[in-house]
Amino acid sequence: MAETVYLLCAVTSIICAVLLIRAYLHSRLRLLFWSFLCFLGFALNNGILFFDKVVVPHVDLSLLRHTPAVIGIACLLYGFIWESDDPS
Repeated sequence: MAETVYLLCAVTSIICAVLLIRAYLHSRLRLLFWSFLCFLGFALNNGILFFDKVVVPHVDLSLLRHTPAVIGIACLLYGFIWESDDPS
């Protein structure tokens, strides 16, 4: 059951990332781009989580797993801070 949840989380994150990049390409709102990068990081995180817990459970990939999520959150935080002044 856990394997299914890992895959569903990865698929959901990928779908969100695709929808965000499509919206960004249509409207050119930069905050959508930063949100896309964040969800891309979440999708990579969930994909590595599946690989870590299901494919190679005897290997600890926690550092590799958390890195894309932290980078994605940092991108979104950057977008919130630096893009909040600019209305375009």
